[in-house]
Amino acid sequence: MQRIRLRYTKRGRLRFTSHRDFQRAFERALRRAEVPMAYSAGFSPHPKVSYANAAPTGTGSEAEYLEIALTERRDPELLRELLDESLPAGLDITAAVEARTTGLADRLEASVWELRLDGVPSAEAERAVTAFLAAETVEVERRTKNGLRTFDARGAVVRLEALEEPPDRPGEVACAILRLVVRHSTPAVRPDDVLSGLRATADLAPPVPAAVTRLAQGLFDEESGTVTDPLAPDREAVTAAPPTAAGLAAAKASEGSA
Repeated sequence: MQRIRLRYTKRGRLRFTSHRDFQRAFERALRRAEVPMAYSAGFSPHPKVSYANAAPTGTGSEAEYLEIALTERRDPELLRELLDESLPAGLDITAAVEARTTGLADRLEASVWELRLDGVPSAEAERAVTAFLAAETVEVERRTKNGLRTFDARGAVVRLEALEEPPDRPGEVACAILRLVVRHSTPAVRPDDVLSGLRATADLAPPVPAAVTRLAQGLFDEESGTVTDPLAPDREAVTAAPPTAAGLAAAKASEGSA
């Protein structure tokens, strides 16, 4: 009947929740909010929820995406509010739009990451960034379920820069901020792979684990070098298409049942 696409966050301590933990929390929220979910067929039916490119456990995110299928039409903004109230603080639903186009997962071409390196002076971070970008390839190792794997962490990096230290830190405490734009490739290059590459090329070794947050993900604009909102095509389609008589009748019926 209807598909809704949602953007959600992982903030604070909730960044340590695994993708499976979030799935369980989200399905509980669907039940609490009494969302009329469509279910799969078969011996063990489950709600039709499609997750797209979830952030690694331990990283924060302002831009996670999923899609749900409903058996009855609902207002996307009202649905967003109900689900947001049903989830713990830190797992926040920040946007909802009716799916009017195909290929949400295909639009997630690149991510913007912020890496906060406590104990690292900005000058040292800038030196490491320069060395990383100057390298043609930067081989790193990551342990996978199939064993240790070696791959190039440089090729997927579109932009990497060191920013000024945040104003919320005392002047005597060093804290470098890196802004990273990375294409989604196979194998996927993650922020921790880039940190491994910085260690390999410039011996950059933060004294404490980096605080990593995904700020955005979506289509990569080659001309501007920016990552655009993947829900924008659906919003534009809703604005461009006039409501049909059937759609208006279904919306009124939904309001009446609510």
